Amino acid sequence: MTEQERIHRGILFSPGNPELKTIKLRSHKLSQQYSQTFEDETETREKLLDQLLGALGKGSFMQGPIFFHYGVHTAIGDSFFANYNLTVQDDAKVKIGNHVSFGPNVTIATPVHPFIASERRQMLDANSKPATLCYAKPVVIGNDVWLSAGVTVCGGVTIGDGCVIGAGSVVTRDIPAHSFAAGVPCKIVRAITEEDSMRHKPDVLADCQILE
Repeated sequence: MTEQERIHRGILFSPGNPELKTIKLRSHKLSQQYSQTFEDETETREKLLDQLLGALGKGSFMQGPIFFHYGVHTAIGDSFFANYNLTVQDDAKVKIGNHVSFGPNVTIATPVHPFIASERRQMLDANSKPATLCYAKPVVIGNDVWLSAGVTVCGGVTIGDGCVIGAGSVVTRDIPAHSFAAGVPCKIVRAITEEDSMRHKPDVLADCQILE
């Protein structure tokens, strides 16, 4: 079994494995190259993201700087927007739906490290060799989700369609669709309903209109 297969099975793997280090180095270099581009260098940015990510839909924009750990483990849908300083530590797979928006300083972190210090330092791998080991859990973010500034999404979490996550939240558990959730750890505040429509805020809506 390869270390990649171990990652996707959710069992202990060695992040120092040469094959994994090669993938990560490639992703780090591409992330750095993207981060050094200007936002109007659209063609260059598109080529870099095509190389970096497992999948990327149409009409997506990442302000930069960005950092992807593996890159190829992340799949993003159409019309994705990410503000400054996006970090995706995608040891396990990360799936992001359509029409998703991230505020600045959003982090997705899939790896999990042992709690016991001696186990965190070293264990014996499948070949009975001493190694630093961890495991990882996938992240799924549905369609039409908004993560506000400074949100961290931890491994193993699914955020349902239409959710809004409040600024500075740390999401450690699943959030059901059409929920507003916030806090550390992130908890459901309430459901998002028609009462949240901008039509009920005429002072903010001003001379704009809602699409029917």
